[in-house]
Amino acid sequence: MIVLLGVVVVILGFVTRRNPVLVVGVAGIVTGLLGRMNPLEVLAAFGRSFADSRSVTVYAIVLPVIGLLERYGLREQARNLIGRLGKLSAGRFLTVYLLVRQVTAAFGLNSIGGPAQTVRPLVAPMAEAAAERSTGARLPDKLREKVRSYSASADTVGVFFGEDCFIAIGSILLITGFVNSTYHQDIEPTQLALWAIPLAVCAFLIHGARLLLMDKQLEREMAQAAAEHELPLPEGADK
Repeated sequence: MIVLLGVVVVILGFVTRRNPVLVVGVAGIVTGLLGRMNPLEVLAAFGRSFADSRSVTVYAIVLPVIGLLERYGLREQARNLIGRLGKLSAGRFLTVYLLVRQVTAAFGLNSIGGPAQTVRPLVAPMAEAAAERSTGARLPDKLREKVRSYSASADTVGVFFGEDCFIAIGSILLITGFVNSTYHQDIEPTQLALWAIPLAVCAFLIHGARLLLMDKQLEREMAQAAAEHELPLPEGADK
């Protein structure tokens, strides 16, 4: 049980607000030494873990690419593209994106979207442009953040409820493996995936309705903001 002191190191590191990478590294070293591993074995364990999880470091390549694309006008081109679609409001656009994200996740294509690689450089600017065109005015910072949050929610809800319809996803295999081994059942991944389809449909209908209602909320809040700016000044106030 003494090796669990590594968990204490993690807790203390996060409580004292230390660098997360440093905290996890120190906790791993402490755990290895308490487990009677010599320094070379600890170093070898770090190397094996990094090699086995090297897909996690893909962001080190993806983020610079996205940064270069944004620097050379990706966000502006996305806004120009949505500006050519006259009747596509922010809510309608995000509802379509929600559907696409959910369907692609149902076929196991989770990595084609995401907050970093899709929402920030493409989806959010397009939703903002659609909202500004439909309201006819530039969005205040508060409403701009609201549109961005709805853009992120469309991606998250779509992939969260869509991926369970794919039989080879990790969560489905984990559930079937745990239930079959613990409760001596014979559940197939296909059975869970089929039961996930009605839940995914309900999630699309509920969140899609929220996205469509966002258009009316934006119009109402924009009208309210415009009315506040047009209020007459009190008598005697400087103009």
